[in-house]
Amino acid sequence: MGEHVIVTDLGYGDAGKGTVVDWLCAQGPVQAVVRFNGGAQAAHNVVLPDGRHHTFAQFGSGTLRGVPTHLSRFMVVDPLALASEAAHLTALGVPDPFGLLTVDRDALLATPYHVAAGRARELARGAGRHGSCGMGVGETMSYALEHPGLGPTAGDCENPALLTRKLHALREALGVAGPPVEDCVATFRAFAERVILVDSSFTKALLRGHPVVFEGAQGVLLDEWHGFHPYTTWSTTTFANALALLDGVPAVRLGVLRTFTPRHGPGPLVTEDAALGTAEAHNMAGPWQGPFRAGHFDAVAHRYALAVAGGADALALTHLDAPVSRMCVSYDTGELPVGTAGDLDGQTRLTRRVLRARPRYADGVDDWPAAVADALNVPVWLGSAGPTAMDKIRLSDAIALERV
Repeated sequence: MGEHVIVTDLGYGDAGKGTVVDWLCAQGPVQAVVRFNGGAQAAHNVVLPDGRHHTFAQFGSGTLRGVPTHLSRFMVVDPLALASEAAHLTALGVPDPFGLLTVDRDALLATPYHVAAGRARELARGAGRHGSCGMGVGETMSYALEHPGLGPTAGDCENPALLTRKLHALREALGVAGPPVEDCVATFRAFAERVILVDSSFTKALLRGHPVVFEGAQGVLLDEWHGFHPYTTWSTTTFANALALLDGVPAVRLGVLRTFTPRHGPGPLVTEDAALGTAEAHNMAGPWQGPFRAGHFDAVAHRYALAVAGGADALALTHLDAPVSRMCVSYDTGELPVGTAGDLDGQTRLTRRVLRARPRYADGVDDWPAAVADALNVPVWLGSAGPTAMDKIRLSDAIALERV
């Protein structure tokens, strides 16, 4: 690889970011995979040609190729979930997963108390559930915003006295039970001794070495400010966080899409079609997130995602082997307008508009890369017709070989 790449899903997630990041890491020396949003609720599936499979949540999707991961300040870090993920990676043959990990001290810490409070909040919504993954990411972000400076961070794990005070205050504020604070402090202290904690200047040093792959989580249509509220995530899912970390250093912005549009859990999916089938080995219904759903390729929604993300340099299109031939080219309600970031009332009105929209289709699509490039006015650079890196092929020269 020759240049940094930002990988972002332009749908509702599940388009294949993990397998694209794995392929990028297979192309040549990569300095690190930098995670720039979300936390343990991510689920990026990577399958190697020898059949090994891992669903990446916090570790970067290049880990099976020995590429280090950096969890940036925009991440919500869950040490307990990291330990479980590391154990599976070890079982797959990664000798020391934690040795491949650096963590920004300013990254917020997800605790069992956040998880308990978030799950209670989602259960209280009853039939109006938002589709939380039940990992406490939203609760962690919410608490930090409501209590400036009091949200536990990864760096606090180096200071047991400070962490103890913060966790006692957190548990009391959230009104949850959970494990004793002292047990959490001991576990988080062990986490701090096992990984390398760094300051935010670490990212600049990374960028001076081999190319870096920035791996996003979820999808732009779930963005906290531009998604279809309230069926969103507490995370900026566009290219914005990665661009902030890059601080002016150039990078390729690579959007990922499927030849059909999937979604986990509740919320708008204009083109949903039960006849498409939802049986996928690595994308099943989650106990918190809800069912895995599928709809025809929704060009209107993906054009909206591109608009709020500020465009993309190229696309990676997965599932070229899927038996689909229908594309939604327009809604009867027209294109989706881009509102003001953070105007959640406006996003709620947009959601109502999307929920009543009816799709207009073009049938008989067989050249998906050409059709998607034409519908979105962005070149399709990488195609994927299977789960592994060997199933991918460059389809255009939209990104010059010397750049990637």
